[in-house]
Amino acid sequence: MSARLETRGLRLAYDARVIVEDLNLSLQTGKITAIIGPNGCGKSTILRSLARLLAPKAGAVLLDGKDIHALPSRTLARQLAILPQGPVSPEGLTVEALAWFGRYPHQNFMQGRSSSDAKIIRDALQQTAMLELKDRSLETLSGGQRQRAWIAMSLAQDTPFLLLDEPTTYLDVMHQLEVLQLLTTLNAETGKTIVMVLHDLNQAARFSHELIAVQDGRVVAQDTPERVLTLNLLRSVFGLEAHLIRDPHSGTPHVIPYALAAREA
Repeated sequence: MSARLETRGLRLAYDARVIVEDLNLSLQTGKITAIIGPNGCGKSTILRSLARLLAPKAGAVLLDGKDIHALPSRTLARQLAILPQGPVSPEGLTVEALAWFGRYPHQNFMQGRSSSDAKIIRDALQQTAMLELKDRSLETLSGGQRQRAWIAMSLAQDTPFLLLDEPTTYLDVMHQLEVLQLLTTLNAETGKTIVMVLHDLNQAARFSHELIAVQDGRVVAQDTPERVLTLNLLRSVFGLEAHLIRDPHSGTPHVIPYALAAREA
């Protein structure tokens, strides 16, 4: 049975500023979920809390019913991998060396690197089409290649959960599609549960099984893209007047904004 990730009564804050209050959330196992919402609504804060990068002021994040803050770091790192927005690496680090960082939670200090570790690294590089670039330093790569290299590291961590904070930020359209198609393939082939924060509503609808819409630190909708992306939600959450059509390629909802919604007096 696959692990289950959920929150109960979660309150998240930076100093005295509360961002998320009383969040109860359950993520679909083996699916791709995108967290959407306007800037500053708490999307990345929620993702950080799921990865134990932010301690809650109240409530808990549970993995198979256990509070993640009570789990040993190595145990959690074997379950959850997170790719933050704009990760930074030491100068001169190669693609393969970066991927090896993903194996640290699984390695025995006394034994060092094993042949099984090497196979997992090779598989991760192959899955992300980075095997031929394994000896290249990260600073010599394109934006899309660098993002694939970081995803390879996350895959080498060999976890059932992969969390990504705005994985398409700063990428052009071609590289955005490259990354999102890679995540779709990984989910289909491995059953990995993927949770990502996305700004582009059409990409979120096309590449996700489920959307979680967040407004002012609370979940206002959680369901399939067809059920979440309604004209009322676009108006109330994003402040948009829009047309909703069906994407001719994927059949998913496609948002065409045409005006800002009138603000209530």
